[in-house]
Amino acid sequence: MNNDTHLPFDLPGVARRKVTAAFEGGLISSDAGVTLLAQAERRLDLANKLACVIADPRGPTQISHTISDILRARMFAIAAG
Repeated sequence: MNNDTHLPFDLPGVARRKVTAAFEGGLISSDAGVTLLAQAERRLDLANKLACVIADPRGPTQISHTISDILRARMFAIAAG
């Protein structure tokens, strides 16, 4: 299947060479899935619920990231691959 889409403009040449663009990524994904995951996580409040059952022995004045922030980042990293 060939779904060529031509740009409505020409790309400028570089050092007298023609520049072309191809968007043949095959079966790839962008980070749109993470956006949907973030929406679902916010709705379910999953990271905060998990953080409530995990003890945090760190001093509150010495932390930059809460347990829920760390869990949320880890969940998204795992999901994003």
